[in-house]
Amino acid sequence: MDWSSLPPLSALRAFAAYTECGSVTEAGRRLNVSHAAISQQMRNLETHLGLKLLDRSGRSLSLTYEGHELASALSDGFGTIAATIEALTGADADRPLNVTTSPTFAANWLMPRLAGFAVEHPEIDVMIAPTPQLVPLEPGGTDVAIRYGSGSWPGLESVELLRSPIHVVAAPSLVGHGAVPRLSELTRYPWLQELGTSEATEWLESHGVPGARIKGLYVPGNLMLDGARNGQGIAVSTRVAVEEDLRAGRLRLLFEERPDAGYHVVTLPGTKRPPLKAFLRWILKEVKR
Repeated sequence: MDWSSLPPLSALRAFAAYTECGSVTEAGRRLNVSHAAISQQMRNLETHLGLKLLDRSGRSLSLTYEGHELASALSDGFGTIAATIEALTGADADRPLNVTTSPTFAANWLMPRLAGFAVEHPEIDVMIAPTPQLVPLEPGGTDVAIRYGSGSWPGLESVELLRSPIHVVAAPSLVGHGAVPRLSELTRYPWLQELGTSEATEWLESHGVPGARIKGLYVPGNLMLDGARNGQGIAVSTRVAVEEDLRAGRLRLLFEERPDAGYHVVTLPGTKRPPLKAFLRWILKEVKR
């Protein structure tokens, strides 16, 4: 990259401060300079680039298309710089570590083991946000996600935690101990679905049962398997969540698929702050046990 072609940093900072504050006066206060200095820096930036970044024809300034494009790029760039500096200096170390994952994984795998992390790192506060939705990762927000899938999330780094095929399960008290029911018979049974998802319906439709109307319950993910164990319905889950129930005979495996899918630890690319580094080391060590 030809760094000599970049405008002066002072001009870029002035323009970024203006676009964030929406006011020349407020931008000057933020950078501890006069509003006249902000205006001059922005004019210098336009001259350097040979572009009109601000529309001055109205009673107030407004961004041109080029101005919007540059403002977006500077917001991303300065945001990444700030997050990296915080991570390197430990300035963000006291903020709780924010972890998002599915309610089923949180209840059946993460929470039973998390006490071990607290013993190793009592100085780190952890916040678990169980949700079936994909929570975006962003500097200053959610630090790490444990997601189910093939490991491909554009713009993010992921490391496979453990393989866990899809399992369709039910209690023997519901489906008996004989032959596994045929697909066409499954809609006669009640089903359990996690609130906010339609996994059961989608699974049936993907196996040639279109337009299936699922009878049963919609419950939080951490309660879905309790209902399955009690014979209240068929559930679609993952092996890691049900393997102990299968061994104990509390649940029966009806169907298995996606053998290559599993849970992945997902983070933003770039420098990790110390609490996140400690969590990543711990969880990857935990799966090897």
